[in-house]
Amino acid sequence: MSLNRQIFLTIILLIATILFFEYTNVDISLQNHFYNFETHKWLIDRNEPILKFIFYNGIKKLLIIFAVCILFSLLFFRKKRVIQEYKKGLILVVLSAILIPVIVGSLKATTNTPCPKNIEHFGGVYPDIKVLDSYPKDFKQNKKIKCWPAGHASGGFALLSLFFLFKSRKNRKRALALAMFVGWSMSLYKMFIGDHFLSHSIVTMEIAWLIVLILEKYLTHIFRKRSKNKNYDYYL
Repeated sequence: MSLNRQIFLTIILLIATILFFEYTNVDISLQNHFYNFETHKWLIDRNEPILKFIFYNGIKKLLIIFAVCILFSLLFFRKKRVIQEYKKGLILVVLSAILIPVIVGSLKATTNTPCPKNIEHFGGVYPDIKVLDSYPKDFKQNKKIKCWPAGHASGGFALLSLFFLFKSRKNRKRALALAMFVGWSMSLYKMFIGDHFLSHSIVTMEIAWLIVLILEKYLTHIFRKRSKNKNYDYYL
């Protein structure tokens, strides 16, 4: 399937996902299973140190170190054969690690959508407002709230870029499985502590894949153009 077609289908899927969760109660129905209405506690305590380190602080630092190591390799070992062979894919991974969290974070800052823990249904003070909804006129809000889409998981789903790093089908499947495992581990943790609905994470995953596809398309175009120019210079 061509990249253009994949990009188009991903955009359609993203729109369909947003509309599906906008006009259904799937998010609330699922999130009910992670909240104890008698004790008013979530399935996982957000202050539990081990799980917080593994699925929040620790994994964030590990993803940053991973991206920095790749960037370091591109800058200081760029003449190595293995770096030259995988250069486009490595650039894609670094750009994805930067752009996906930035773009998702920018969306979070503008959509003004509450988290599960914020809404009245789960003991908060916010009405159940979805991304396309408006707040009631009598609801007073001191500052914007930032919960849609899922920002924490964006770093994990940025690993979807690893799919285009490898050339064999087996390694691409392994890369995809790794990205999904990391992304959804981070997503489920945030759902279990009341920070996100399922839709928040699915949308983040689809946005991440869309960005990866667009980056792959333009990097492929740039590298092909450079290759043609080199061949032209050689014959001259």
